[in-house]
Amino acid sequence: MKTIYLAGGCFWGVEKYFSLAKGVIATEVGYANGTMDNPRYEDLKHGLDDAAETVKIDYDDTIISLEKLLELYLRVVDPYSLNQQGGDKGVQYRTGVYYVTIEEKEVITNYLNSHVTGKYQIEIAPLNKFFRAEQYHQAFLNKNPQGYCHINMAKLKKEEMK
Repeated sequence: MKTIYLAGGCFWGVEKYFSLAKGVIATEVGYANGTMDNPRYEDLKHGLDDAAETVKIDYDDTIISLEKLLELYLRVVDPYSLNQQGGDKGVQYRTGVYYVTIEEKEVITNYLNSHVTGKYQIEIAPLNKFFRAEQYHQAFLNKNPQGYCHINMAKLKKEEMK
């Protein structure tokens, strides 16, 4: 099992989308690479912390590769938008791929540089901090199917789903 951290705007939709992908074992929403320890949603909302709403994705790399996860990611984010995805605006809604190993950094950088033309706004950085979001945010769209989501789940092809 491997883990990658993806920020793509509101974490509700990113979490739901990746939870449906074949090879993804578990997802968890949280706050990555901010200045505070253990921030809460209200801290981000009021500008007290600059963490990104991020999804921790545990995956079986014998079933799905990091490159395939990045392919799925690029289907649902605007890589050129700075601090905004869909209707969500603010530094907490930035796009980012946060890695744990130098090998992951190389894969991420190579993949994005060969699949996104021009200057993209996706932050590529080592994971410095990740704090689990409040329980009500976990699997939010499963509990609230009519909840807000900027991601089109139909971007996941049938053969890519669990």
